[in-house]
Amino acid sequence: MDVTVARSGGLAGLLLVWEVDLDRQPDRDAWKGLIDGLPWDEVRAVPPEPDRFVYRIRCEPHEATLAERQLTGPWRELVDRVREVSEPRRAAPGRPRAR
Repeated sequence: MDVTVARSGGLAGLLLVWEVDLDRQPDRDAWKGLIDGLPWDEVRAVPPEPDRFVYRIRCEPHEATLAERQLTGPWRELVDRVREVSEPRRAAPGRPRAR
């Protein structure tokens, strides 16, 4: 199972992508618990804010897009964990899974 975090926006407008293969993580069950506890169906769309980041988080079959100000609590915890164990790569806008 993979977790993908794509961050777009900001002043430079770059798209950065971090990916983690949970099957390769020594604490896979902790990751799974965090992901299963996220309120995937409760994310509400908010108007875009200039020069702020937008995060697209995917872990099949789930996907959520959050504005920077929505990235709190367990969402922030997941994004921080993904960024701690994965190096970012640049991606073309609209194609976060392209390698």
